[in-house]
Amino acid sequence: MAEQQQFYLLLSNLLSPDNAVRKQAEETYENIPGQSKVTFLLQALRNTAAAEEVRQMAAVLMRRMLSASFDEVFPSLAPDVQNAVKDELLLGIQMEGSSNIRKKTCDIAAELSRNLIDDDGNNQWPEILKFLFESVSSQNVALREAALHIFWNFPGIFGNQQQHYLDVIKRMLLQCMQDQENSTIRMLAARAAAAFVLANENNTPLQKHFADMLPGILQAVNDSCYQNDDSVLKSLVELADTAPKYLRPHLEPTLTLSLKLCADTTLQNMQRQLALEVIVTLSETASAMLRKHSNIVSQAIPQMLAMMVDLENDENWSNSDELEDDDFDSNAVAGESALDRIACGLGGKVVLPLIKEHIMQMLQNPDWKYRHAGLMALSAIGEGCHQQMEGILNEIVNFVLLFLQDPHPRVRYAACNAIGQMATDFAPTFQRKFHDKVISALLQTMEDQANPRVQAHAAAALINFTEDCPKSLLLPYLDNLVNHLHVIMVAKLQELVQKGTKLVLEQVVTSIASVADTAEEKFVPYYDLFMPSLKHIVENGVQKELRLLRGKTIECISLIGLAVGKDKFMQDASDVMQLLLKTQTDSSELEDDDPQISYMISAWARMCKILGKEFQQYLPVVMGPLMKTASIKPEVALLDTQDMENMSEDDGWEFVNLGDQQSFGIKTAGLEEKATACQMLVCYAKELKEGFAEYTEQVVKLMVPLLKFYFHDGVRVAAAESMPLLLECARVQGPEYVTQMWHFMCDSLIKGIGTEPDSDVLSEIMHSFAKCIELMGEGCLNKEHLEELGNIMKGKLEEHFKNQELRQAKRQDEDYDEQVEENLQDEDDSDVYILTKISDILHSMFSCYKDKVLPWFEQILPLIVNLICPHRPWADKQWGLCIFDDVIEHCSPTSFKYAEYFLRPMLQYICDNSPEVRQAAAYGVGVMAQFGGENYRPFCTEAIPLLVGVIQMEGSRSKENINATENCISAVGKVMKYRPECVNVNEILPHWLSWLPLHEDKEEAVHTFSYLCDLIESNNPIVLGPNNSSLPRVFAIIADGLTNEAIKNEDACSKRLANVIRQVQGSGGLWTECMTSLNEAQQAAIQNLLNTA
Repeated sequence: MAEQQQFYLLLSNLLSPDNAVRKQAEETYENIPGQSKVTFLLQALRNTAAAEEVRQMAAVLMRRMLSASFDEVFPSLAPDVQNAVKDELLLGIQMEGSSNIRKKTCDIAAELSRNLIDDDGNNQWPEILKFLFESVSSQNVALREAALHIFWNFPGIFGNQQQHYLDVIKRMLLQCMQDQENSTIRMLAARAAAAFVLANENNTPLQKHFADMLPGILQAVNDSCYQNDDSVLKSLVELADTAPKYLRPHLEPTLTLSLKLCADTTLQNMQRQLALEVIVTLSETASAMLRKHSNIVSQAIPQMLAMMVDLENDENWSNSDELEDDDFDSNAVAGESALDRIACGLGGKVVLPLIKEHIMQMLQNPDWKYRHAGLMALSAIGEGCHQQMEGILNEIVNFVLLFLQDPHPRVRYAACNAIGQMATDFAPTFQRKFHDKVISALLQTMEDQANPRVQAHAAAALINFTEDCPKSLLLPYLDNLVNHLHVIMVAKLQELVQKGTKLVLEQVVTSIASVADTAEEKFVPYYDLFMPSLKHIVENGVQKELRLLRGKTIECISLIGLAVGKDKFMQDASDVMQLLLKTQTDSSELEDDDPQISYMISAWARMCKILGKEFQQYLPVVMGPLMKTASIKPEVALLDTQDMENMSEDDGWEFVNLGDQQSFGIKTAGLEEKATACQMLVCYAKELKEGFAEYTEQVVKLMVPLLKFYFHDGVRVAAAESMPLLLECARVQGPEYVTQMWHFMCDSLIKGIGTEPDSDVLSEIMHSFAKCIELMGEGCLNKEHLEELGNIMKGKLEEHFKNQELRQAKRQDEDYDEQVEENLQDEDDSDVYILTKISDILHSMFSCYKDKVLPWFEQILPLIVNLICPHRPWADKQWGLCIFDDVIEHCSPTSFKYAEYFLRPMLQYICDNSPEVRQAAAYGVGVMAQFGGENYRPFCTEAIPLLVGVIQMEGSRSKENINATENCISAVGKVMKYRPECVNVNEILPHWLSWLPLHEDKEEAVHTFSYLCDLIESNNPIVLGPNNSSLPRVFAIIADGLTNEAIKNEDACSKRLANVIRQVQGSGGLWTECMTSLNEAQQAAIQNLLNTA
């Protein structure tokens, strides 16, 4: 008993507001063995004499224990104790007087039941099912509530008996939803029905069977909202998100109800926003279904716009120096976000015609709030209505620019916002078309001294504009721009000293950085105008409230340094490095959320790019804080619905719903900084190479586990990118060290290819893996790795074909429309991109292992053969052929044993309709001639007329055809060079010369020029012509190739070509004749070749 009393004291200490008392209690609680905890907690829960908050605490802890450590605690209890726990819980629910404690006991029962379903779906607690059936029909309302609450909390409670009881479940829920006397029962039944549908989201027959529950759910949504309860409405949002097809039979009433609630200003903002969320979510999860109800969409859009007008009048708005975070509960923010999402979800074709007139009317409204909302709406729809707005961009921009002169500062602010957003959404078209109007208008708005908020936002819009502005467009304005920015910077520096205001200065500093970044070396003349002031800010702006300004100034200095280059920057490099080092060494005092940290990390990386190898000396100072940031471990928690109610997204938490009333929470603070830090480590490895060698071990130990860091895509991308770079850096440590490092990363890379969920990250991991194989060479994969890789490749290819089938099925769906087709095309592109990476990995395997890898390759051979079947899409054929090209190039003559699978298709595809397929087939003929061996001879002969036909085809030199045509020309050259016996060289050669030079495909250009050198060096009479009369033509080919950069100085054939030219140079008249036939650029290119090769 004394122990139990002590335990009550412990529970009340766990609730203590005193941190020290609470912490001590938590430690004591953690040390109690699990079995004792069960006994103590259950006794506390059932003790009606104990204080209610102590009993509640016991209930919460009991549920958490079952949720987090069931396997460690419950199975080890004696069977009679297990049964006692079950009985006590059911008894507690029946006897409990406090509704709060009863509810919490239901949560424990649901959690225990969730854990007592075995692998075969048997519920090991049959008594709870009996209890549910009895309670749900009981006259006692509290028991009916309890049964519904348990079922809502764990809809899978029937396990493998669910199908058997389906009609009973449905009948019970319908009965409860029609309980006219008890609104709580109706609400709970509606939530339980929704939870049951969600738990069976992939079971279409069940969803159809339960379709007639939806009217009851909708009625409960309506009733509950007017009783100040939004829990059923939240369930409807979840249905729209996870099981939108369930809503289809009653979509019209669902949308009508959502619209009605959203429009009802007597309801709370949160409820109205949730009602709107139903419509917006459906625009994302079932866009085609919603597009058919354009009447509802056309009524929803004015609702969003009306929310955006819901703004406060704030006297101090113009002069506030701190940018407050958006109030995410406000109607204005919710309306704007909804508009952005619905435009992206339904597409501009639907949304723009419905919104255009409304926006025009709002912009003409005398009330500033309407004009503000109209401009913010324009900003919001740019991404989703991109295509449709592009056509009328001219009138939109001219109209928006007028509002930079609006009498109300918040309207001018919104106009800056719209300009900045369009500069990003429509880049670089926007910059090309409107540079003259926009730059001058923004500079004029930046003069608005009376309204710093507007000034700062005009500077922010200018940053967006210059970030994506082509350099050539910006240069004519550079002088005017820079002088304006300088005047404002000087004025604002004075204001900082006199009044302590910094908002505009923060943005101006970033504007300067952005201009320098785009202008690059053209910024050199202005360097001395800015650098002293910028250094002054970093030296003196040490107060806490200037942290962001100081960070942005550090960024600006490093970007200017990168723009003007090492020579100009060196005069300040030492000072800047000292300032950075001082900040860095003080950084132990910086708080974890200090904005300077991430600016510092990026600035160091830029300094590394500027200084190159000289940066190495600073690594000992830089690497500590960088590794610390890259090693940030985010706060994460597995929560259930009850816990989530106590945590909010405002504290920086984000939640992912895992179903079964459970959510995964992560505190996002520090994640961006972590990603930046990882990216910078990649930058150091890339820039410093062997200079980074001594850090490779600690970095690889950090990066390999981060391939599984699923909280941030950027972190995984950086981890993948770092792998081949670290292997290169480590080379100076010797082959054994590199091999050890490869063994450390190899397994995780292969597993990453198998498990990575995001296709963009997956492609990075695959690309890096292929690079690593090429670096490590033959024998770098052991038997287990090869087997695992083979299975993964097989799986990826099978998934590729399956996805194509699924897309075909979606094209048969009743909601299929052109917008769906666009989305399917995007999915297809993403799939094909992964196919290119499969090809990359196979290429590196073939180039390293040669024909030794063929037995391994045979397991995926049927799938590769499937890629080149006639009925497959062109991209499949293209990449299938590329893989067989590699087989011929790297595995011949053994490759011929697979010829039956690819030779016929390869020859047929030389004349395919798709240029990409023709290119891959033609390349295959070239490698057949060069590497294939004797067996391929007859096929080389057969290919020549087909190749010639493609080269001479009408339009063969057009933009889309040129690469395929050049590969055909190169293939003909390779057959003549390596297999002259397969072709009449004297007949083909004059034609071949007339097709030269190649411009687009640089690799094949090198092959053709090297063959041309062979022919000239052997004095081939067809190439030289009688009395060298064809030499001017040969000169023109060489000069043309040089001006188009088809030949680089480092190419071996450039020396040979230079020798040919030198021989002619000594021949007087012939030299003059050859040179005068060339234009100025070609003559200069010949001269340049003679000087450098």
